[in-house]
Amino acid sequence: MSHPVSPLAPAGLPPLPAVAGVTMATAAAGVRYRGRTDVLLMRFSPGTTVAGTLTRSKCPSAPVDWCRAHLERGSAAALVVNSGNANAFTGKAGAWAARTTAHAAAEVVDAVAEDVYLASTGVIGEPLAAERIVAVLPDLVERLSADAWADAARAIMTTDTFPKAASRTLTIAGRTVTLTGIAKGSGMIQPDMATMLSFIATDAAVPAATLQAALTRAVDRSFNCVTVDGDTSTSDTVLAFATGQSGAAVDHPEALADFGAALEDLLVELAKLVVRDGEGARKFVTIKVTGAEDETAARRIGLAIANSPLVKTAIAGADANWGRIVMAVGKSGEQADRDRLAIRLGGRPVAEDGMVRADHDDAAATAHFKGDDILIEVDVGIASGSATVWTCDLTHGYIDINADYRS
Repeated sequence: MSHPVSPLAPAGLPPLPAVAGVTMATAAAGVRYRGRTDVLLMRFSPGTTVAGTLTRSKCPSAPVDWCRAHLERGSAAALVVNSGNANAFTGKAGAWAARTTAHAAAEVVDAVAEDVYLASTGVIGEPLAAERIVAVLPDLVERLSADAWADAARAIMTTDTFPKAASRTLTIAGRTVTLTGIAKGSGMIQPDMATMLSFIATDAAVPAATLQAALTRAVDRSFNCVTVDGDTSTSDTVLAFATGQSGAAVDHPEALADFGAALEDLLVELAKLVVRDGEGARKFVTIKVTGAEDETAARRIGLAIANSPLVKTAIAGADANWGRIVMAVGKSGEQADRDRLAIRLGGRPVAEDGMVRADHDDAAATAHFKGDDILIEVDVGIASGSATVWTCDLTHGYIDINADYRS
């Protein structure tokens, strides 16, 4: 079932430059959907390193198990992604489907199966027809292109209403380095690592361990700071691939700092796009928490606010009910000084020192909540910890999409 494009969607995809050493192609294999692409094959040049972060769900999908078993190798030759079926909670049949897909992809790209990475997204609990994926792989390898990032972004969509992609360039040791990435996500979004599928490639030369450290940090400050509904998927997978084809080596502190900053900036953009495509979303919400015990506490407080159905529905209804924000802070389990708590909505002070300000302008706060870009700021008066999280409102559209998901 298709849904109207989110009103928070960008006008279109940005320029997506090719990444040397990366080619890709998509196909309509009929895994679940009809009349749309649902399989992506990426091929990487020899010597490509890989890093990843995977869901912490105790019910992970078979592709997550496959990736987890092989990431320590640090090398990659190919990636196969399918949409429409998560291959999760599918028992031995699911493991067989993953293994079969990996070995078939390895054969067409002339690599070992352990260097093929997998990801699946879609309905949980239904057996994956791996033979449909295997059947299109020979054709895919014949159509590989360096300029198919937009097609790749579309092929991994499920309830997404628009494709999500971004790119960054930087200079390392006088050489231009490119990072390009795609993501999918719309519902079942609340990080316990990263809450969607995202794949990033760079032509920098980055050792696997270095790439892993940079990715972990970037994910923590991007995908771990967004929520749509508070639910962690069985299939969450973020993979980064470094081909080394630019000749620029990330092998000293300055290069690592520059590369890490570009990677984080790229992932923050992708994470925000996921929120802007939150199921039924009509408003994009930024929540900034300061004065917390530390960064972790600030993020937990921010997510408590962001995940509160009462806060989210108040935002949807343009009701600047700041008392619900106080409630969410109090339930977070983190330290907060009630008598020093301060709240700002849309940049305007609402409450401070544990009570509403005499000059609080409720009409101005309500006017801000009627917009589509909402800012909530909270200082909890404990220490200097701070964090920013991003979320969306909760509308009846979320119910409509999820009530009909398997229809």
